[in-house]
Amino acid sequence: MQRSVFYKLFAMMFLEFFIWGAWLPLIFGYLPALQFNAFQQSLILNAFPAAAILAMFFSNQFADRYFAAEKFLAISHLIGGISILALFWVTNFWAFFALMLIHCIFYVPTISITNSIAFASMKDAQKEFGIVRMGGTIGWIAAAWPPVFLLVDWKAVSAKGASGLTGWLDAVFASPLAGKAMQDATAWTYVVAGIASLLLAVLSLSLPHTPPKPAAKGEDASAWLKSFKLLAHPFVLVLWVVTFVDSFVHNCFFNWTGRFLPTVGIPGNWVTPVMSIGQIAEILTMAILGACLKKLGWRVTMIIGILGHAARFAIFAFCGTPDFAWLIVTINILHGICYAFFFATVYIFVDEFFPKDVRTSAQGLFNLMILGLGALVANFVCPWLLEEVYTNPVTKAVDFRGLFLVPCGAALVATIILALFFHPPKKSAEVTPEEEADAWKTETV
Repeated sequence: MQRSVFYKLFAMMFLEFFIWGAWLPLIFGYLPALQFNAFQQSLILNAFPAAAILAMFFSNQFADRYFAAEKFLAISHLIGGISILALFWVTNFWAFFALMLIHCIFYVPTISITNSIAFASMKDAQKEFGIVRMGGTIGWIAAAWPPVFLLVDWKAVSAKGASGLTGWLDAVFASPLAGKAMQDATAWTYVVAGIASLLLAVLSLSLPHTPPKPAAKGEDASAWLKSFKLLAHPFVLVLWVVTFVDSFVHNCFFNWTGRFLPTVGIPGNWVTPVMSIGQIAEILTMAILGACLKKLGWRVTMIIGILGHAARFAIFAFCGTPDFAWLIVTINILHGICYAFFFATVYIFVDEFFPKDVRTSAQGLFNLMILGLGALVANFVCPWLLEEVYTNPVTKAVDFRGLFLVPCGAALVATIILALFFHPPKKSAEVTPEEEADAWKTETV
């Protein structure tokens, strides 16, 4: 692709995931600080997956059939940016929930739409998408690391009178904010996310024109319905189900890790950076993803991605003590492999195998699992598992070993299913609806 187009797509991905990364890691501690009960927290957290489900039937359909994708992206980020920016001033539950729901309804579809805009501008998606999507990884990191210094009690740092750079850093890392001060500082993440969203709204107007593709004469105009019909092909259905399992496993990490890390000696202001270490590794993984796909193929690449989750949760389960804090931190490097080798690979696979006139809806079909149902189930099941199943009612001690073995086992089951039953055609090509069935009856791997 042209260099100028690459830079715009890279910036688009940077801002797209900067927005999400600015508020998501800290919201799990912020909502309890606002005195929201467990049910209220679940409603707010599930606004995101609920929006992914709605997007499959409405927003993605509009982007495929009726509106230019870049204009749809601009409008979505304008409305979504204003709504999340307003959360800075809100502490009432119903107002918070309503604004978060509005933000998610307009933000979540843009994850599919940014993929569609990127793929439409590429000549070789396997080679180019990983590099472009790397911008999103860098954006998430850029949002995640500033809290190391922003969420610090600077008065406590001064009071320690540390000398030298090493002593000063030790004092900073040992003085995280707490209580009301932590709550007030965290609220600024919504301002940052809102500003980034408004910037992306402006940038969207300069992105490559990606026009809608109306349905062919005599064809069903519902892009989402055409996408769902593709589940009749066994290899698509198998991948769709495995994507749900892997999304559940992925979201277990976000639900529990913030509670787990302090138990092995990780300071509160370091939780977000530790959880983002994987994104740093993801930069390298995205850069080599194209070469890995060509060398290993779809199935092996995806299996490695899922096994990364199993390995990380196994380390969490069996090495969850302060003595192994270094290993707990280091193992998060696998996140880059988990995300790039499975989720990013799924996006590339969908673009290569699915009809291009339903490009956004096809991406949305899998985001229905990645961002929707998988996250929805995790956000309801994970708190229950943590609080009711693996917490001792008397001592209140959490059995993190038993807890982490749940997603570890789920990842292993998904790996077996993928290895045994995922057999995509060797070749892919854009085909007409009439040719589609015949094209996917070719010899399988």
